[in-house]
Amino acid sequence: MEALWAGIDNLASWPVLAAILIGSVGGLAIGAVPGIGPAIAIAILLPATVFLDDLVSLVLLLGVYGSSMYGGAIPAILINTPGTPVNALTTYDGYAMTRRGEAARALSLAYAASFFGGCFSIILGLSALMLFGPYLRDLGALFGQRDIFMAAALGAVLLVAAHRKTMGIAALLFGLGFLIAIVGRQTTRQIDRYTFDIEYLYPGFNLIVVIVGIFAISQALFLLTGKDADPPHARLKGGLLRGFGELNRFKPVAFISAGYGTIMGIIPGVGEFVAQFFSYSTARAMSREPGKFGRGAPDGLIASEASNNAVPAAAMVPLLALGVPGEALTAMMMVVFFDAGIKPGPDIFDNNPDFLFSLFFALLIINVLVVMTLLISTRHIARIIYIPTRLLGAFILILAFVGVFSIRNSFTDCMFAAGFGFLGFILRRLDWPLVPIVLGLVLGSIMIEKLTAGSGQIKTVVDLVNRPVSGTLFVVILIVIGVTVFTSLRTRRFEH
Repeated sequence: MEALWAGIDNLASWPVLAAILIGSVGGLAIGAVPGIGPAIAIAILLPATVFLDDLVSLVLLLGVYGSSMYGGAIPAILINTPGTPVNALTTYDGYAMTRRGEAARALSLAYAASFFGGCFSIILGLSALMLFGPYLRDLGALFGQRDIFMAAALGAVLLVAAHRKTMGIAALLFGLGFLIAIVGRQTTRQIDRYTFDIEYLYPGFNLIVVIVGIFAISQALFLLTGKDADPPHARLKGGLLRGFGELNRFKPVAFISAGYGTIMGIIPGVGEFVAQFFSYSTARAMSREPGKFGRGAPDGLIASEASNNAVPAAAMVPLLALGVPGEALTAMMMVVFFDAGIKPGPDIFDNNPDFLFSLFFALLIINVLVVMTLLISTRHIARIIYIPTRLLGAFILILAFVGVFSIRNSFTDCMFAAGFGFLGFILRRLDWPLVPIVLGLVLGSIMIEKLTAGSGQIKTVVDLVNRPVSGTLFVVILIVIGVTVFTSLRTRRFEH
């Protein structure tokens, strides 16, 4: 209980509260602008976190992460263009409701479902910390270098398996991210890895520089080379509170969807898209009128928004409990932990238990603050969707380079960021996913560190799996690979 009250007390400072407010409101605006999304916004903000307190930095990023999906529902419902990629499913029923004159009702339902899903996941995660925190802390004695290596390997396998139709591409890009992580000089043995005697490559690639390039600069180039959109005007008639009462009619759908989001958020490499797929499919199967789905079904809209907003809090669980990020956004947040000298994993329950509670309480405050802001200012926030995309691209590009330069006052970092930005731009043009590169870089760094740290005890592959935890994780990896291969072959057989 002391850690619980200490976690609450950590939030009672003006810098932290200001970060929550700025992150929440800023995340709403970012989500409402098609083409940015939380990953790009967090990538731009990462350089600034170097100069901020660790908790201030994390709640700022959490504010952007947790609120952007709320904002992303606005253009998805009003103009059939998702503000963030995870709001794509919201367009199916949200825009259909707008076309029949129910835009305010659709937005209200989206806000209510998002708030329910977010709070459901936060309360469940916080309860798990309070009930099982002591047991999770004891895992620190069980998790050695090899066990953490296998946990990161499991995250890599789950990531590739999640890209069902592009597993080969996901594996290739993950390998590229892993290769980027290898570059640099190993300080303990003074071994150069792919540095080619270039002095700038001795420290390795800065994670923030890579993330800003891959996400922010590539998106800026993508917007600058596109055409300015001319979205239609959608009028908002009616109040925005009615959805909170109407949600009561669809309680089973709301609970099941929030549950899917929580479970899928905890599993590394899965995330919002899979949660939405299961939630939407289940809601349609439960509906008495499944034919209305895709044509303005309220329960379809609820399934989409409740599931994707349950993921952020749940995604913090594998990051905090195991030190393994589940997707790109938590991987970016891991940078802040590294800079603060805090190592996520079982030991965090011994060293920084109050920090865990602070993050979850901050998420709860963010959800409340976001809903209150939306109820007051939706009509004003909705105007953001009319910003010309080329102007937006130029703004992102300027912010990205300023942020990268501010890290170490280095033009070399800007050149590296531009190179990774061009790579990301090519991948966007090819419609290839960017997330595997970032997770390859982050998980690759973890795997390399743990593998080299235990190199004295690891002489063969068997040495990696001869412990109870690492052996169990290895079996899980084999099961995931087996199920994925079997499912893929079965799908291809039915298609042909």
